Amino acid sequence: MIEVLTGTGLATAAGLNAYIPLLAVGVLSRYSSVIEMPPLAWLGNGWVLLVLGALLIVECVADKIPAVDHVNDMIQTVVRPLSAGLCFTAGAVTGTGQGPFGAEPGTAFGLGLAIGLIVHLLKATARSMVNTSTAGLGAPVVSMIEDLAAVTMTVLALLVPIGLLVVALGLGAAGTWLYLARRDRARPVYPL
Repeated sequence: MIEVLTGTGLATAAGLNAYIPLLAVGVLSRYSSVIEMPPLAWLGNGWVLLVLGALLIVECVADKIPAVDHVNDMIQTVVRPLSAGLCFTAGAVTGTGQGPFGAEPGTAFGLGLAIGLIVHLLKATARSMVNTSTAGLGAPVVSMIEDLAAVTMTVLALLVPIGLLVVALGLGAAGTWLYLARRDRARPVYPL
């Protein structure tokens, strides 16, 4: 179960920013024993880490510029799901090559791909609405929040996977409360 939480958290973070969780997984696989991933050992290669770091800088800058962020989101429609698939596989597949419930790496990759694609499409849609409603002024703020969310989810997924469950339950409760509060405010009040 912990592997599923780790993989899901990493894939979700990759749906927001493709390179934050990939870089974290690569660094941890190279310099620690927190992640052992024989099929993805190349992520810990020094050159791969250097390229991921450079791509992270490009992504962070491009995502904060209105109009450029839209082009970036179109390119990332392919990159983020692939990153999520790799991250889910790295987080969910053990050193024996078996994932949660005996799943093969291909199954883990497919699950991560789906999670990353869904998160990316939600992010791109919300970003488009923010840019339209704020004339592009909201892009840097929302981008920073997304990057912080990706970093937080990556750290939680790798160090305290059960924390992701607590955060998800908290967000679900807050979302339900906001929905109910908004619904109650929208009801017309009829005098007696």
